[in-house]
Amino acid sequence: MFWRLVKGALFRQKGKMLMIAFTIALGASLAAAMLNVMLDVGDKVNQELKTYGANINVIPKEASLLDDLYGVNEGAGISDRFLRESELGNIKTIFWAFNIVDFAPYLDAKVRVAGEEEEIRLTGTWFANHIDLSTGESLDTGIKNMKSWWTVTGEWVADEDESAVMAGCVLADKLGLDIGDSLIVQTGEKKETFTVKGVFDAGSEEDERIYAPLRVVQDLTGEAGLVSNVEVSALTTPDNELSRRAAQNPNSLSVKEWETWYCTAYVSAICYQIEEVLTDSVAKPIRRVAESEGAILEKTRLLMLLITILSVAGAALGISNLVTASVMERGREIGLLKAIGANNASISRLVLTEIFITGAVGGTAGYFTGLGFAQIIGRTVFDAAINIKPMVVPLVAILILAVTAAGSAPAIRLLLSLRPAEVLHGR
Repeated sequence: MFWRLVKGALFRQKGKMLMIAFTIALGASLAAAMLNVMLDVGDKVNQELKTYGANINVIPKEASLLDDLYGVNEGAGISDRFLRESELGNIKTIFWAFNIVDFAPYLDAKVRVAGEEEEIRLTGTWFANHIDLSTGESLDTGIKNMKSWWTVTGEWVADEDESAVMAGCVLADKLGLDIGDSLIVQTGEKKETFTVKGVFDAGSEEDERIYAPLRVVQDLTGEAGLVSNVEVSALTTPDNELSRRAAQNPNSLSVKEWETWYCTAYVSAICYQIEEVLTDSVAKPIRRVAESEGAILEKTRLLMLLITILSVAGAALGISNLVTASVMERGREIGLLKAIGANNASISRLVLTEIFITGAVGGTAGYFTGLGFAQIIGRTVFDAAINIKPMVVPLVAILILAVTAAGSAPAIRLLLSLRPAEVLHGR
């Protein structure tokens, strides 16, 4: 008898039940989409931010000591302390090797350009260098990928082309350089002639430099096989209290804390592991970049959580109005049930069963629709698919249950206040 009443009510009021199902489906779809994106957004945001530069700078230990003791900015002058180029492939062998997106070494030299009195900075680097690792793997890395936001006129220099350079736009304007022009530079007794293959706009002090293949600058300076610093672009986890303590002193951590920290992609943990594989090196996070990544990630997640809460709240309000209208239309039916002996508990159970069945249908449809929305967001915003998280299923189920119960509460209160005599007499 109970299920016959439920079935009858669902079919008699199929219009309102469809509206309730649609309202729940809408809320569930937004919740499913936002939760899946929110739980997967960390790597996507990090990957997107990695296109705007490095977040770790690796320098020789002696240069770091000077910086700590005397406030010498290692990027302000030409260093006479170096790292070994032959060890750079080790960066891709650390525990978090797959989180290392790109890295590029630099070797700076001050040179004079023919006809100019003022010295300029010539920087040797990898543009897209191929490395064969000791693990048997290989990779191509350098500033071509790491500085992908540069606006380049002309073309990128190939690492094998030892006669080509790229000039920053500020320096090119100052020296009157254009694509294809020859540039004669001198350092000490050595003099070289280069061809300008590209002019770039980086929007920073780099626009006042000339970039050449690393091997060329090593030959000019006599620093074969050496680099002054390395910039690393890595996917990281936002800092917390544990990572900040470890950054100050890893030895202050307990064994369990140390393992947790070492096996989590904190920027400080990745820096520590880089120092383990590069002789006499100090890896420092570029704080303005690392902190910005964490702040952007947290704000993005908060925004998605707020959208989820608002969508669920809107669904609850819509359900409340629809269920209340349904109960008012069924006033005579409910009054008759009470008149023949049905109590408030059994009538409430009847109405709630109808609503929860409708909610289950709408929620299921909404969840799968939300998966589609999540992929649209991923492809549109991050140009990548969103990984579906299994834990979203119970979360959405709980939300649907809570929303349906909250939306039904006003209608149940109205139902309990109905008096059979008044309702059956049309009052």
